[in-house]
Amino acid sequence: MPGDISKVMSALDKNDVGRQVYQLISELYPVHRSITGNGFRKTMRLLRRHIPVRIHEVSTGTRVFDWSVPKEWNIKDAYVKDSQGNKVIDFRKCNLHIVAYSLPVKKTMSLGTLKKHLFTLPDFPDWIPYRYAFYTKTWGFCLSHNDFLKLQEGTYEVRIDSRLKKGHLTYGEYFIKGRQAEEVLVSCHACHPALCNDNLSGVAVAVIMAKCLSSLSLRYSYRFLFLPATVGAITWLRRNEARLSRIKHGVVLTGLGDPGRSTYKKSRLGDTEIDRAFIHTLKNSGQDYEILDFSPSGYDERQFCSPGFNLPVGCLMRTPPDRYPEYHTSADNLDFIRPASLADSFSKCLSVISILENNRKYINLNPKGEPQLGRRGLYRTMAGQSEQPPSELALLWVLNFSDGQHSLLDIAEKSGMNFEAIRVAADLLQKEGLIKPVFERA
Repeated sequence: MPGDISKVMSALDKNDVGRQVYQLISELYPVHRSITGNGFRKTMRLLRRHIPVRIHEVSTGTRVFDWSVPKEWNIKDAYVKDSQGNKVIDFRKCNLHIVAYSLPVKKTMSLGTLKKHLFTLPDFPDWIPYRYAFYTKTWGFCLSHNDFLKLQEGTYEVRIDSRLKKGHLTYGEYFIKGRQAEEVLVSCHACHPALCNDNLSGVAVAVIMAKCLSSLSLRYSYRFLFLPATVGAITWLRRNEARLSRIKHGVVLTGLGDPGRSTYKKSRLGDTEIDRAFIHTLKNSGQDYEILDFSPSGYDERQFCSPGFNLPVGCLMRTPPDRYPEYHTSADNLDFIRPASLADSFSKCLSVISILENNRKYINLNPKGEPQLGRRGLYRTMAGQSEQPPSELALLWVLNFSDGQHSLLDIAEKSGMNFEAIRVAADLLQKEGLIKPVFERA
């Protein structure tokens, strides 16, 4: 029964979930990742400890629409030494120090020349920025502005032990087969180094969610993707173009661990079932929230929602990336994310999945007037009350709109009631033989 997920939700221990998600982020945090390379592969292998992720490899140069799979980049070491031999920048102390996809370098140069390849954040002088040069042949280092100001005139030894060569783009995929072939797509980018909120929070929530769903009997099939940003999503779309019609709902998960309010960015279509399910969940959460219209910038939802596909894929996050200064910096660390925020994000995702799993249309089998609910034990025993209890009101809403045209989510929106109350009412009425579900194709 799809109702199994409702039982999981009622038994959910948020403290335990928060700890599980945070622990997984802690395991992934030290790994140096980029859009290709051994760090991404290691990340996928770590995920395999929790769910059986299938690892795909796509060769360098493979055409994927207007893009090509880039060369594979790996790095062993990178540092800058001053004239006394002291390492003033050391990749092994913080992997954000290197600009991702930096070319190999073994040179001695002046401070003036070196500075052309250094990146800092003057407004946040203790933080190290995250920078990348995926499609530009260059190199560079990132460091705190305070450390930058300490650099003295003189000569510096620069060493970047990296390799950029033909190889593969790697991505991970985990599929849970449901009763129907139609799929729910859950995607997250898994390519950033040492960034807990932007990147790892989405990955970890997706993994724990997949682990939870894998033990349930599900209506829909679920496909979890762990991708390099942008080119990874485009590669997956190109390789699976013939099967995209199966995707009925989808969401990109990112930025789920910061202390801000939940934010949902709608799909390009704007009024899909998953858009409505997220809006309903956030509206009924009792917490502050924000709904954003679709825009062609952001995360991989813009690839799934590009006009040639226009898939029903939204994006769940907490604080949008342009609104917190820790974004793409060393301050997006294990101290920045909160287990409570991670658990709350997980719980909201599960609530949305419960709506998708249980949202169906019904036919009233006794549509001529209201059926007598009292003799069925479904109505109040004391007459004369000025207001009906919410559970009884839900019964009346479901009976009235079980016309084969309105789904339970439609009824919840019309009534202003929580979807779960409407679902419970529908279950009761179905048990009493008063409604039946519209035929659902297996």
